[in-house]
Amino acid sequence: MLSYRHAFHAGSYADVLKHFIEVQLLRYLAQKDKPFWYIDTHAGAGCYSLDSGYATQNAEHESGISLLWERSDLPEALAEYVALVKRINHDGPLRLYPGSPLVAMKLIRGQDRMRLYELHPADGALLLQTFAGHGNQVLIQYVDGFGALKALLPPPPRRALVLIDPPYENMHEYQRVLSALREGLKRFANGIYAVWYPQLQRIEAKQLPGQLKQLPVKSWLNVSLGVQAPSEEGFGMYGCGMFIINPPWQLHGLLEEVMPYLAKVLGKDGEGSYKLEFEENA
Repeated sequence: MLSYRHAFHAGSYADVLKHFIEVQLLRYLAQKDKPFWYIDTHAGAGCYSLDSGYATQNAEHESGISLLWERSDLPEALAEYVALVKRINHDGPLRLYPGSPLVAMKLIRGQDRMRLYELHPADGALLLQTFAGHGNQVLIQYVDGFGALKALLPPPPRRALVLIDPPYENMHEYQRVLSALREGLKRFANGIYAVWYPQLQRIEAKQLPGQLKQLPVKSWLNVSLGVQAPSEEGFGMYGCGMFIINPPWQLHGLLEEVMPYLAKVLGKDGEGSYKLEFEENA
């Protein structure tokens, strides 16, 4: 939806989960010398100011990255993610929060490539500003990211992380996620696909994780973070999740260590919770 602006939610607990896992997936791909691509279907603006503009209206970072900023007891993998955000702030106060593309830019190597798609004209223009000077390594297009995947896959190096993170403001976006994955897996079955999804009372949100588990894949990992109980009125997001297709084998164990910590620190009034599932098909 062109009305959606991620700046309202920058640095939220949802971003913490998404970007912490993104860091781990990119670190895994970079372990081999062979190049890989990072593909982002809904790239957003790239970087967000937390002390001006949209982000100040709800200040969602106060229940997300801000709760981790000064802690000295972070698990090692989580500390790596927080350190990346601190580098973007030049090790000063928390004023900027990186979107998924900027997180990726800090982790990819000279031989790797990024393909970023953003349909919102204002965010697309900001994205171009964020990545000015990286023309040979970063391709940005103002197109529908779902549609772009069909022509893009498989990527030339046959190694990639595909991040799918739509706003889910339209109920049809849930089905578009599934359709894009089905098409993508036909062309690039061995890629790593990471899908962020919200936990809401609406039926489409409740059904999506189960539908993702039915996709014909070799392995999947599903992790969700709840920060509060669902409201009695049935409105609002009470948690979120990441569904990863073809996850690195060590990711499950890492999340077993980190998720209890995130649930404790980011949960509201002691209501934090998590769920971690993994399946590998022979």
